[in-house]
Amino acid sequence: MDMNKKSIGIIVGSLRSGSYSKKVAFYVTSLLEEKFSVKILDIGNLVIYNEDLDKDSDAPQEWLGFRQEVKALDAVLFITPEYNRSIPAVLKNALDVASRPKTDNAWNHKPGAVISISPGAIGGFGANHHLRQTAACLNIFMMEQPEAYVGGIAGAFDENDVLNESVQGFLHIFIDSFADWINIF
Repeated sequence: MDMNKKSIGIIVGSLRSGSYSKKVAFYVTSLLEEKFSVKILDIGNLVIYNEDLDKDSDAPQEWLGFRQEVKALDAVLFITPEYNRSIPAVLKNALDVASRPKTDNAWNHKPGAVISISPGAIGGFGANHHLRQTAACLNIFMMEQPEAYVGGIAGAFDENDVLNESVQGFLHIFIDSFADWINIF
């Protein structure tokens, strides 16, 4: 990561290799890279949080490494599908892992934003708001406007995985606002 630029971590709420969330993450990374250092953080290897395992340096190494990655960030962008009107378990687990111990919450005071996506028409509204609720508890300063609910995502990519112009235009506006939000901090 370029130490002269603010760093953004992108957390993708889907583990599926060809997920729409990952495709959107790659696209927005290309929009952010000119002004920021951007890294997509891997959350698929994090053991489910269990306080019994969280014993200082004896905690799982994946947890300790992830906590350090999050602490080193200047901002965070969540890109997630909606599972059963909420966020995927893997994303909630990542939030929990980096929030512990409570006295050393790695998310604390970071500006953040969320893009929720769905093949359905409401664009992951439930996931977006459940994530915002958790973020408030973790003291992540979530950008309020514009909100990003990308519905109909399955039809937004062509056969070469290129996003249609409408979604590209919306994401440009969103990312410009997110860049402004980050630079307030």
